[in-house]
Amino acid sequence: MSGKPVRIAVVFEPGKKARPVWFELNRRQHKVAETTYHWKDAVGNTPLFHYAVTDGEALYELVFNPIDQSWTLKGIQTD
Repeated sequence: MSGKPVRIAVVFEPGKKARPVWFELNRRQHKVAETTYHWKDAVGNTPLFHYAVTDGEALYELVFNPIDQSWTLKGIQTD
């Protein structure tokens, strides 16, 4: 899977899905205003958790790989 590694803050609450709070892109912190959608898929035996989030300006696809505990930015959609 290709993507740009990102630094991210995530809240894990018992009984709920992980919730991204903010992430850094190009040395700028983006506060997550809303998670619009989330889904799971896999590449081979590696499960991947996708989060479509917005900061109010653009839509971002963030992907979590639980095997290596990494987050990547897979895509950006702007108006």
